[in-house]
Amino acid sequence: MIPNPILKVLSTLRLRNVKNLLMGGQACVFYGAAEFSRDTDIVILSEPANLKRLASALDELKAEVIAVPPFHEKYLIRGHAVHFRCRHPDVYGMRIDVMSVLRNVDPFPKLWERRTTVETDGHGSYDLMAIPDLIQAKKTQRDKDWPMIRRLVESNYFEFGGNPSPERIEFWLKELRTPELLIEISKKYPKANKKVSMMRPLLKYACAAMFDELSESLFEEELAERKKDMEYWKPLKDELEKIRRRKTI
Repeated sequence: MIPNPILKVLSTLRLRNVKNLLMGGQACVFYGAAEFSRDTDIVILSEPANLKRLASALDELKAEVIAVPPFHEKYLIRGHAVHFRCRHPDVYGMRIDVMSVLRNVDPFPKLWERRTTVETDGHGSYDLMAIPDLIQAKKTQRDKDWPMIRRLVESNYFEFGGNPSPERIEFWLKELRTPELLIEISKKYPKANKKVSMMRPLLKYACAAMFDELSESLFEEELAERKKDMEYWKPLKDELEKIRRRKTI
């Protein structure tokens, strides 16, 4: 169940017609891969009219910027996140993180085309980042994201494994991080394994049921993504430090 403060944030964004997609922990809650998340993370269409609508929604929530950078389009389109804290009594203390560009993730218009829309009991509908896009967004340097990726793909596999489509099979082979399940699905669909292994070479170990080698390769794959994320964020963090210094002068 989604806590009421989260629903208040989402409904305010919806009523103000803010074009956004829920991502992060709350999206994982909707997908059944997490039980709780404190924050609301959204990716938005970074265009003047939409940013104006977002500003109006944030005003209604009495949301204030709590860190650098300030709320400005130029920072969003460079890949920064803008962080807010809500002061409205219904959502007091709720944090909202806003982004418009993410590493290794398609531009917003494509994310919007692939979005997942969910209905809640008595609270309307909400747009989420599709699971494949959410997984890409979660390939970060943070420890907490990798178990979540694993649970997201596992949850999808257990839900749809009895009714697989070619697209789902390819998705599972690309993103599953559970050795046992990768071996299982590779045994069921060897042709799909052969196709996807050109993009993900570690699948050769899944096809051969080489558990130890597969586990080690999955770990190395994770380390490589963590490194890419660190390299991506380094210049952005340097820019944030410069902004902080200017504010203290």
